[in-house]
Amino acid sequence: MRLAILRPGPPRRYSLAPTPHDDSHDLTIWAYAFGYFAAYAPYSALTKALSGGSLPGMTHGISGFTLLPVSTTASLVGMFIFLTLKGWWRYAGHREVLGLRVPMPGRWTLLSGLCSAAIIGTTTLAYTLPGASIVFMMLLMRGGVLVLAPLVDVLSGRRVRWPSWLALALSLGAVVAATGTEVSGTLTLLATVDVGVYLTGYFFRLRAMSHLAKSGDPAVSIRYFVEEQMVATPALVGTLALLALVGGGGDGILGELREGFTGFLARGHLLEEVLVGVLSQGTGIFGGLILLDARENSFTVPVNRASSVLAGVVASWGLAAWLGLPGVGGRELAGASLVIVAMTVLALPTLLAARARARREASAQVQPR
Repeated sequence: MRLAILRPGPPRRYSLAPTPHDDSHDLTIWAYAFGYFAAYAPYSALTKALSGGSLPGMTHGISGFTLLPVSTTASLVGMFIFLTLKGWWRYAGHREVLGLRVPMPGRWTLLSGLCSAAIIGTTTLAYTLPGASIVFMMLLMRGGVLVLAPLVDVLSGRRVRWPSWLALALSLGAVVAATGTEVSGTLTLLATVDVGVYLTGYFFRLRAMSHLAKSGDPAVSIRYFVEEQMVATPALVGTLALLALVGGGGDGILGELREGFTGFLARGHLLEEVLVGVLSQGTGIFGGLILLDARENSFTVPVNRASSVLAGVVASWGLAAWLGLPGVGGRELAGASLVIVAMTVLALPTLLAARARARREASAQVQPR
């Protein structure tokens, strides 16, 4: 087998140092935030309805582990279709294997992709662990990443501007307000390990993004995005399949995974399970593009988290109106209000800079020659 590294069209080198970023050029992050919100709201609502057995005609719920095989396989197909339609495969590093030119991740994008796969898996696991409060797990996981954002910025030598600090504090306040007095301090060892793996995965992912991809060069960011995506979902699907094989016909989590692969037709909700995976991939696409914005993580992480909080509120309202499930409480509304303030704080400098730039361009056009 002949193995040779080929040079693709776009630059192969990642940027290893932060690049000064002009806010007036980067309104696209808000389009990504809307896309993340638009995918996350129906994704979370449909997942909750399936797992709770709340859809019309359902007599019992489908466990999260049973949902994973079909949904992650659909995400895998969705990832391949998205990258193909966008024509982004050419941005990845390529190697020649047995005469074929195939995309290959780099060492660090391979690590980031594996971290992303771990994040997906531990998120699902966190909400199904016995002895651990779901609300408390949410507080630790979302709040933990918000705390990591400025830490990664400092380690990466990036300046954290005051709007990012303020929005970070507001976002943390939103998580605390939404959990309120329902937070339980009881944690099992497995839950502790789960949160530790989740936050470790995010730490290395944000660290790699900061040094390799957040350069302001679209080609560099796209290459990182493609190489990470081509690792994350395939790695997760492969791991689930291996665990299902190891589990055989037993009970417990491994048995639920095996049921996810073998009983999808008998469950009678294949379309909904596939849709969960497609929407999940949508959140992965838009969420990743938000985090790859060239500005500091203390800016991009609150944008990412705020979009998901707002989507969760909308999803709860939708489930209450559609299926009569419990709606949004006062604490959740208080948290959503803080999120809206945080997003306003983050958006205002960008919008003002863009407006000033537009005025300068208009003034330059009317100047006599």
